[in-house]
Order: sequence, then structure tokens, then C-alpha cells
Amino acid sequence: MNTADPDKIPYLVIGYGNTLRSDDGAGYWVAETISQWDWAPLRSQAVHQLTPDLALAIAQTETVIFIDATTISSEVIFQPLEVDLTVTFTTHFAHPRSLLALASTLYQANPVAYHLLIPASNFELGEIFSQTTANCCYIALEKIKNFVGYP
Repeated sequence: MNTADPDKIPYLVIGYGNTLRSDDGAGYWVAETISQWDWAPLRSQAVHQLTPDLALAIAQTETVIFIDATTISSEVIFQPLEVDLTVTFTTHFAHPRSLLALASTLYQANPVAYHLLIPASNFELGEIFSQTTANCCYIALEKIKNFVGYP
């Protein structure tokens, strides 16, 4: 656990996606599951989309992990994210880098950031994950447990 700034939460997880579009809700589900851990160094937010109001929560943390569904891989990807100050701001944020840039610009906060991507193939209307996505959600939970040192 990183305790460099006692006023900041060590870890923030933001899982996002549309829970009515099958696999697209994987990030949301993982974040919702993590919120039930009730462990002080870790805060979790499940949201349907990334919006500007999340910048404050990001600014108040040491490390932020964004979780989303992806079609670019058949395996769970856990990769670092860098802030990109050249992005433009809109009312709908399509990428975590936009929120990192906003947190940096508004609050001079630059938390360590990661993107955890869960394989997804079914984006049809529905609330049931494909078997691959369901399995990878549990892999994602284990990766986060190991990363943050959850007991």
C-alpha cells in the first residue's frame, strides 16, 4: 500500500460499461463486486460511463485503476496509463486519459494510473456475460487483489 500522502486514498477502482449490453458491463460488475470488500485502503466506483465529475475522486487517490470491456484481446490486460494533456474536454469522456488530464489540470493531481481490460465479445442487449468474459471477470478480481494487497 502506498502511504505517501495520508490525505489521499491509496487505491481507487473505476469500473465502467453498459450493464444492459451483455459483456460491456464487465467493468461495472467488477467494480461493484470490489465495493463489497469493504477494505479501507480501496474505494470502488461502478459507473455507466466516464464523466467529468470523476476527476475529483481521481485527484484524491494515489493510484487509480480503470476497468472496461475490450475486443482487442482474448486475455485480461493490466497496463499502465499515462496522462495526456493534449486531449480535449467534452461532457462525455470516452477514455480514462481524458479524466487523468482533467484531474491534472483542475487539481494538479497525477495519480499512478492503470487500465484493466476484460475480453468481451457479446454486446447485444442482455445482462448475461459470455463464458469468456465471466471467467475473465474473476481473473480481473484476482489481479486487483494481488496488486493492492487485499487480505
